[in-house]
Amino acid sequence: MKLQSQIAAMVGMVALAAVVASPPVGAAEPYAIDVILAQSGPGAFLGKGEQQALELAEKATNAAGGIKGRSVSFVFHDDQTSPQIAVQLATDIAGKKPAVMLGSSLVATCRAVAPLMNSGPVDYCFSPGIHPDAGSYVFTASVSTLDLANAVIRYFRSEGWKRVALMFSTDASGQDAENGVKQMLALPENKDMQVVVTAHFNTTDVSVSAQLENVKAANPQCLIAWSTGSPIGTIFRGLVQAGIDIPTATTDGNMTYTQMTQYAAFLPRQLYIPASQWIVTDPKQLAPAVASKNQIFYKAFADANAKPDIASELGWEPGMVLIHALQSLGPDATAVQVRDFLVHLKGFAGVNGIYDFEKSPQRGLDVSDTVVTRWSSEAKTWRVVSKPTGIPLE
Repeated sequence: MKLQSQIAAMVGMVALAAVVASPPVGAAEPYAIDVILAQSGPGAFLGKGEQQALELAEKATNAAGGIKGRSVSFVFHDDQTSPQIAVQLATDIAGKKPAVMLGSSLVATCRAVAPLMNSGPVDYCFSPGIHPDAGSYVFTASVSTLDLANAVIRYFRSEGWKRVALMFSTDASGQDAENGVKQMLALPENKDMQVVVTAHFNTTDVSVSAQLENVKAANPQCLIAWSTGSPIGTIFRGLVQAGIDIPTATTDGNMTYTQMTQYAAFLPRQLYIPASQWIVTDPKQLAPAVASKNQIFYKAFADANAKPDIASELGWEPGMVLIHALQSLGPDATAVQVRDFLVHLKGFAGVNGIYDFEKSPQRGLDVSDTVVTRWSSEAKTWRVVSKPTGIPLE
């Protein structure tokens, strides 16, 4: 009798353990969102930051209830900064017919993937340097190259720096930037701006001394040097070696603390970078709804003992926009439904500003969401020096 009681007790304990270990009946699987990133290769300085941002966005979203009670899970894939690998990964992901996906990190990889999305899924690219067709399934992060150029040119013009030198890399990002900068300089308001020299360089060049000698000879008052990653370091080092000390602007793709630390010994003394409003930390300079999102964003990174930079914003915001769409439509939403929702989304507050996808198709932001910053070597961060659109602060 005692043996039977012991056996019964053991069976009961096993059954209880099984109940505790088993998920609740009908518990929903996490909502998986595939993400293609440059986790290795030349673009890893962005891709790793974007991954960290999405992991923090996932944590914040799930703490707030997920998507209609379902947790979110970002699934990362490394394209090694290779357009060919990005295409292979995107083909596999699209074959599963998800409603949404994210990535990749750079212009070249995003351009390679975009043609695969003609009938979905919705793909939110992290690179601001692409310009998807209105109404397509491809969306793009942050303010565009055109708006960045518009803001920094307005700032330079307002400061009286009108003789401008230009330098562009010959890759896809550089070509997009050159088209954008020259388009902005051609605006009537910039009729007094004079391009005194335009130089080009390869991203693999270890020296740009010849180009910078031509720049120096043209006697510019300011320089716009547009390239992302290690090539911009080559330019910065060359500027010091050539003795060129003039206001210098570059793309916000270089707004990473890693780069600023790595290049500290030869950063331009007057380094300006245009960016979207994520960098504005004074809530009085932001719309209340944007200030609220900004606070959530910075707190998520502070809790992780990290400081956000451009890679953080490029990862966080697209993830949050897609999550907002899925929370509004429900986890069973199709690619068509998500695309149509985003195409008409207006009034959504993010860390970059108030989104209006009808006004700015596939992006939701424009120059009114753009400010100009200056790197402070003393504070080791970027100081906002303009109002939105690039008008200098008084």
